[in-house]
Amino acid sequence: MSIQLSTDAAPRHRKLAFWQDIVCDVFVQLDCKSGLGDQFRGSVDRAAVDAMAFTRVSSTAQRVFRTPSRIARAHEDFILVALGREGIGGVAQGGRETMVHPGEFAFYDTTRPYELSFNEDFTQMIFQVPRSALTKRVPGFEDLTAVTFDRRQPLARLTLDFLDAVSGTVEHVDQATGLRLCDQALDLLAMTIGDRLPHGAVQSSTHRAALRHRLKAHIQAHLADPGLSLASSAAALRISTRYVNDLLAEDDTSFQRYVLEQRLEQCARALASPALRHRQVGEIAFDWGFNDLSHFGRTFRERYGLSPRAFRLSRSHD
Repeated sequence: MSIQLSTDAAPRHRKLAFWQDIVCDVFVQLDCKSGLGDQFRGSVDRAAVDAMAFTRVSSTAQRVFRTPSRIARAHEDFILVALGREGIGGVAQGGRETMVHPGEFAFYDTTRPYELSFNEDFTQMIFQVPRSALTKRVPGFEDLTAVTFDRRQPLARLTLDFLDAVSGTVEHVDQATGLRLCDQALDLLAMTIGDRLPHGAVQSSTHRAALRHRLKAHIQAHLADPGLSLASSAAALRISTRYVNDLLAEDDTSFQRYVLEQRLEQCARALASPALRHRQVGEIAFDWGFNDLSHFGRTFRERYGLSPRAFRLSRSHD
């Protein structure tokens, strides 16, 4: 889902009030102040994938407050990761203050008061994630809100590059692919945060996040191989088969279900592609690791509500 909003459509005397309505609708309950009066302007461009979202925010100078009274009246429970694009933004939370320059990021917790300050025009990309999803991956992150992560740190540099790439991709792919990309971005973010916490504080959860990321990457790389198995994947990562399923259980799935889901999605994408109209349904199924056409047809119908051929026909009219 994509949302685009701007103060350009508001009357001059209502621009700041309209902006407050925007940020309350798009993010969380906030108070905004600016001394620019009718010269104030701002815009948001948001792409949401389930409970996660990327939002490009551009605005003139302002200050933003998340107050205890706002928190008490609201139900939002997110972590907001601010990636600097243009200008400089200040973040204050938990007795800490930092500045976010272009090519840096910091994050803050919507369940606790915070303040954002921008003394000039700015653009930021905000990655919104459920707080519970980050807590599961890296407990203890609260001590790193309002702390700057920059490109001098290898993991932070990788996270910045990946988040930047995903932010420009999620609105152009199907929801399932968008969810996978956001999930991998969240895993990478958790590793980066965990790396900054005291040594050993989140060693176990950070290691699990890294392993889960490697496991999914291994599955994607070998999805077309009919020989892809729980045992071979466990051996490739040098972990037990039980641990493989334990890792995937955190996403409410198992190895077999995850592999099947990924293969079905790839087949559905191929069946919907005009460039692959010449390929037979069976060929596409075999291309993505299926070796039993009856099993493929049955599971595809269960997943999409149509046979593979009917699904292809329905997409030919889109």
